[in-house]
Amino acid sequence: MSTRALVAPLFLFGLALVATPAAAQAPAPAQGAQGARPGGRTASVNTQPRVDAHEMARPIPMHDSVWIEDLTMLEVRDQIKAGYTTALILTGGIEENGPYLTTGKHNNVLKATGESIARALGRTLVAPIVTLEPGNPSRPNMSPGTIVLSQSTYKAVLNDMGQSLKSQGFRDVVLIGDSGGNLGPMKETADALNTAWAGSGVRAHFIPEYYNYADVEEFEKTELGIHEQMEGLHDDYYISAIISTVTTDGIRMPERIKAGKFVINGVPLAPIEKTIANGKKMVEFRTKVTVDAIRKSMAK
Repeated sequence: MSTRALVAPLFLFGLALVATPAAAQAPAPAQGAQGARPGGRTASVNTQPRVDAHEMARPIPMHDSVWIEDLTMLEVRDQIKAGYTTALILTGGIEENGPYLTTGKHNNVLKATGESIARALGRTLVAPIVTLEPGNPSRPNMSPGTIVLSQSTYKAVLNDMGQSLKSQGFRDVVLIGDSGGNLGPMKETADALNTAWAGSGVRAHFIPEYYNYADVEEFEKTELGIHEQMEGLHDDYYISAIISTVTTDGIRMPERIKAGKFVINGVPLAPIEKTIANGKKMVEFRTKVTVDAIRKSMAK
């Protein structure tokens, strides 16, 4: 055997002997709230002991929002302590809505109605909008932009959200859907939660009265004098008006004005100030119907 053939194994063995004690003495990887982060370095802030903020005095004034995701942990904690023990779970969807409305049409509607309902009901916070609706993710020829959850996944998401809200002190969990396909699974989930929560003093409320677009269409005719001539698009004046109260990008206002298309079902969307004013009236109409239904359910 050559000298080179003998030296190489001995050299590697020597390295192993030198490295082993150092490796044995190396400190364990730093762990954050979720344990060690595999595959990469941990940010230095996550190597420090975490302050337990649960009992901390809130160091800044309360922010004025009903949306849980827009509040700090301490703000949510203090609102619950102050009696904000009702939470809304809102479900929308990402789907085909014609050439002018973004795929998040229902989610934009909920940004307007969710805020209004929570404030009108009082002592109510709103969970993050469930932006995906139930459907068949494997359906052939899915329209571009459409994203859905399977029925089981959708109901599991709603269930876990309800359980999360209950665990932190909410007493009434209200489920509201803005898309027709959402409603059946929402009712099933609310029923299942109420069975699981029996005797706990916490209740789930499914509110089908919110989904009242036929009534909204009648409202715009009788109260606003607006008569749509349907063009066969998944789009309506009342939807565009409600969305316009939170975003004009969601109805593609600048692009449609430039293209001479700022009209839907024969109804002009300009002047936008008038459309926004009509949208606010529709939000108020839907809010009253929904709040009345919630209070009736909570009184049972």
